[in-house]
Amino acid sequence: MRAAVVTSFDQPLVVQEVPLPTPGEGQIRVRVEASGLCHTDIHAAQGDWPVKPNPPFIPGHEGVGIVEELGAGVTQLAVGDRVAVPWLGYACGTCEYCVDGWETLCESQLNTGYAIDGGHAEFLVADARYVVTVPEGIDPAEAAPLTCAGVTTYKAVKVGGVTPGDRVAIFGIGGLGHLAQQYAQIFGGETIAVDVTEEKLALARDLGATHTVNAAETDPVAAIQALGGADVAVVLAASPKVLEQAHASLRRGGRLVLVSLPKDNAMSLPIFETVLKGIRVIGSIVGTRKDLAEVFRLHAAGRTRVLYETRKLDEINASIDDVLASRVPARLVLIP
Repeated sequence: MRAAVVTSFDQPLVVQEVPLPTPGEGQIRVRVEASGLCHTDIHAAQGDWPVKPNPPFIPGHEGVGIVEELGAGVTQLAVGDRVAVPWLGYACGTCEYCVDGWETLCESQLNTGYAIDGGHAEFLVADARYVVTVPEGIDPAEAAPLTCAGVTTYKAVKVGGVTPGDRVAIFGIGGLGHLAQQYAQIFGGETIAVDVTEEKLALARDLGATHTVNAAETDPVAAIQALGGADVAVVLAASPKVLEQAHASLRRGGRLVLVSLPKDNAMSLPIFETVLKGIRVIGSIVGTRKDLAEVFRLHAAGRTRVLYETRKLDEINASIDDVLASRVPARLVLIP
């Protein structure tokens, strides 16, 4: 089969022939129809994070495709089912986090496209317990971004405790942000979209944002505080300055939800303002299988739109360049 392989952190990916994987006990083989390109794939390919994957490996954790073969003991799926293979590729299933419904915090977890070969390939093998069935009627190219960008932002809105009437500021309208805005609105929030490009702010308005702020032209803190301050700020831009602006935009009792991962792993947190205003700072990691199933149900019901464009698997390196240069309006989906 053909796959995009990371052979070294300082070299482009190589699209090459690799052996067809065979499912072991409890696993399935999936014929990939679509695989979303996430910024995390780029971090993986470049070895940016403290815990690095081990080349050679195949990135991709937004893989959607058809179950082609069942390993021994798999009874909950059938050949021909369409499934999504998310970031959480394996968890122990027995620790306190797994038992309490927080499998994404399992300390024994293995991640797709990082510790386990992922979806930027014609086929992949996955643990049958951790894939999620895609409802009929959802285009695989739309299901792919929902498998990470969707479930990640859905979870962020959930843990931010958004309730009807809350002002929710979304910092960064792109592949994740345009979905975060929609989920905040589904939860009843009044959304404030913050970005530095008019194209993305126009998208936010088209998706129903009540307010938009061009942070390249206007101080977002002043603009949001003039509205009364945000009840919740969801940060999807990986810049310490943006994280700090989001904190400063909150009203008393506000919640700062951190999703993005700045490369330098730090932000300045004003303690007096945080304590005296009763501000909560919340880290939000990707959602669980249950969360992803909810994301798919919302999309199947017509409640969300996914902005994406497709590329061939052979174009993965050019696609990475486009993501890094912010030449992509929302999400890229690779078609093997």
